[in-house]
Amino acid sequence: MRPLFLLGAAILTAAAPPLTGGTGTIYLGSYSRHVVAIDEATEKAVARIPLKTGIPWSIRLSPDSTRLYIENADQEHMEIVDLATRESIDTFTLSEGNKTARVLSFAADPQHRFMVLVTRTLTREVDRFDIGPPTIVKYDLKDHKVVQTVVWTRDPEPQYFYLNLRFSPDGKYLFAFAHEIVVFDAASLNVVDSWNFSLPNERGLGRFDLGSLDESNDDPGYFTGLLTMEDSVEHRRLLLVSRINLANRSIDYFPVGPAPEHGEVSFALGAGRTFGYVLVQEIGHNELWTIDMSSKRVVSQVPFGGRPRMALRSSSNGKLLYIYEAGNTIDLYEAAGFKFLRTITLDTDMTYDSFHVVRPKDPSRAPQPR
Repeated sequence: MRPLFLLGAAILTAAAPPLTGGTGTIYLGSYSRHVVAIDEATEKAVARIPLKTGIPWSIRLSPDSTRLYIENADQEHMEIVDLATRESIDTFTLSEGNKTARVLSFAADPQHRFMVLVTRTLTREVDRFDIGPPTIVKYDLKDHKVVQTVVWTRDPEPQYFYLNLRFSPDGKYLFAFAHEIVVFDAASLNVVDSWNFSLPNERGLGRFDLGSLDESNDDPGYFTGLLTMEDSVEHRRLLLVSRINLANRSIDYFPVGPAPEHGEVSFALGAGRTFGYVLVQEIGHNELWTIDMSSKRVVSQVPFGGRPRMALRSSSNGKLLYIYEAGNTIDLYEAAGFKFLRTITLDTDMTYDSFHVVRPKDPSRAPQPR
């Protein structure tokens, strides 16, 4: 009986399907001037969405996961892609005549009516270029016109890669994540609150981008990411996992250890918010930290070879971790134990700040009436 049992176990093991990331879709920008859609279940490209404005530089997923808002590589042109039809449905630019308006950051309100952009305008005169101050611009997506402008007055001035915007679920507040978290009234664009936290972008942590902020697996109206704060006793920089309630303008956070002195960090939140993951990249040494979100502690730190530049995302079912960026490959790791599985190879390189995992539709995640 023992040989038969071993044979049966071997057959079952051989027939076990490979571990996949779920039934969602990965969308990413490509230097081929497309947005590429990859099916998580088959790990194959299922659509290539041509863009009218050219190479996508930065892509934002709408809160309801129905649209992609895209900034072109010239940082002047914006484009909107509808995910139901997988077609480009609108484009616009704030540049006109001798004035070039470059977009530092942007976000669309939950109703898809307005977009708020932080811009800096360069005016070409006969004998010089005049560079204007950073300005918050509210743009009407339906009427295609600027309806409000406010000069940015917070110190320091915002820079590209160091500023990110998000709306609250009801569209009443606009959050600016920079060297501090600033809360604006979305109607008047007046500052109503600010929090003395920092994104992990000070010297020693390298360039900050959206790899440190993850919302794909969060509940509607919440926003989880990494912040840093100085220890008031020993004056050390601490790395925090924070969860922001955008509706109530409140924040909950806990430390996971000293902020790395060198290198970059990236964060991903697993499905069900059971685990969070921090990718620490230093010269010659990379680690994946697994955080138990309920006990608020790091449960493992796994060193690995990595690649020259990396960002991190969780699959829609939370069973896989995607490590990507800087090239045409996506490395797949099993989330439990961080074991390398295989690589997805694309036919063109992907662009930075353009990788999104869109979960399959789940009615339980829809925002509830207030």
